[in-house]
Amino acid sequence: MVKHIELGHLSIEDYQQLLEAMKAAYPGWQGSYWSLPTIENLIHRFPEGQIVIKADGMVVGCALSLIVKYDKFGDKHTYQQITGNYTFNTHDDDGDVLYGIEIFIHPDYRGLRLGRRLYDARKELCEELNLSAIIFGGRIPNYHKHADEMSPKEYMQKVRQKEIYDPVLTFQLSNDFHVKKVIKGYMPEDNQSLEYGTLLQWDNVYYSPPDKPTFSNKTYVRLGLIQWQMRPYGSLEEMFSQLEYFIDSISAYKSDFALMPELFNGPLLAEFNDLDEADAMRGLAQYTPQIKNKFKELAIKYNVNIITGSLPSLEEDKLKNIGYICHRNGNIDQYEKIHITPDEAKAWGIRGGNTLKVYDTDAGKIGVLICYDVEFPELARLLAEEGMQILFVPFLTDTQNAYMRVRTCAMARAIENECFVAITGSVGNLPKVENMDISYSQSAVFTPCDFAFPANGVKSEATPNTEMVLIADVDLQLLDELHTYGSVRNLKDRRKDFYDLRLK
Repeated sequence: MVKHIELGHLSIEDYQQLLEAMKAAYPGWQGSYWSLPTIENLIHRFPEGQIVIKADGMVVGCALSLIVKYDKFGDKHTYQQITGNYTFNTHDDDGDVLYGIEIFIHPDYRGLRLGRRLYDARKELCEELNLSAIIFGGRIPNYHKHADEMSPKEYMQKVRQKEIYDPVLTFQLSNDFHVKKVIKGYMPEDNQSLEYGTLLQWDNVYYSPPDKPTFSNKTYVRLGLIQWQMRPYGSLEEMFSQLEYFIDSISAYKSDFALMPELFNGPLLAEFNDLDEADAMRGLAQYTPQIKNKFKELAIKYNVNIITGSLPSLEEDKLKNIGYICHRNGNIDQYEKIHITPDEAKAWGIRGGNTLKVYDTDAGKIGVLICYDVEFPELARLLAEEGMQILFVPFLTDTQNAYMRVRTCAMARAIENECFVAITGSVGNLPKVENMDISYSQSAVFTPCDFAFPANGVKSEATPNTEMVLIADVDLQLLDELHTYGSVRNLKDRRKDFYDLRLK
């Protein structure tokens, strides 16, 4: 006799009981059960969507779900596609549909209407989040008993008319779900359903569509990369004059982004030639607040989102290498260089930051990795898992071999993470600056390597070691298509059952 039923959110501590309930619910299941890292990933992405039901303190069932932009997948998707090959990177907080990826009840606790409680909890969540519908693919586990006599469509019709009982479909129909269509190959390991699935939907009658924006989200995005000449400046205002010239030029081409190089303000170090390297860089940091304000002013004035490269900054007496995303609406985000090169640490005393995130802009989801950071593939992959579409890499390299490390790694990041990567650096020499000398750069925009993109993965590139602006258009829609229909799908085909990556 069950004394107490509790409905709540799934936690990592529930996993062992969850696994035991799964094994009991799916005896003889040919596929693998949900692993602890997979459940942990799911809870991290969408904690309120993972619902568990307990009887007398024991886990006896659950309902797992994601939010997706359903138009990206349509009605012909597979289970593998909708879950991002079980990585759940398809989850989108801005989506419009609650997609059910799992629901089960321990067989010893069936008949208590616990499944109905889980479905009702999902419906309440759908209404609470103002999502248009609940959609999921269902199994028809008794179909294999009737496959010689009827088609899946005929089988479902008889289940609907209560001429045949199916433990899954019968229950789903009784909970106000309707079958949208039959999907072949939905879950290949489901031998009982002979790989057929039912696409079911429950419509939220309280759904209120969001106001349609005056301007729709951009598909084509124009990038402006500034290959900056290191030259002496008599004052900060003189450098600002040069900055405004380039931002104005990029704005004239109606660019959505302007990208500056790493430590582009290095010429101002001339003022601190009498100091040692570390103190000179701390002296340079005093200008960072003024430069930040100038970039904000330029972003608004010229209607362009500016990625400010990087600047030295003192934070609680610690010297960091940071940059800003100055949005054209006036908002500002800050990013940090995470990995510091041996020379930066030794000569300047710079310390690594701990900020890594994807930034929403009016022209897509972007990430920024400063120079050396792009040589660590884990960072870009973590950003890709959060939906990054464009990766910006401001850099400062002195020699061609140093530049090639950045360039080659940036090209790899574009392929691995199915995104665009834009890199830019400074050129020229500073003979009268004690703490910074030569610079080498060839700015470029890289793409994945597939049929919709340049065969060599290079969208556009600047003339090496020449001051100039590089303008390039990228189509974000091509990335959506690549994720699902690419010749290879690096994000979807990862073996998350075998290895994992997470941010501590």
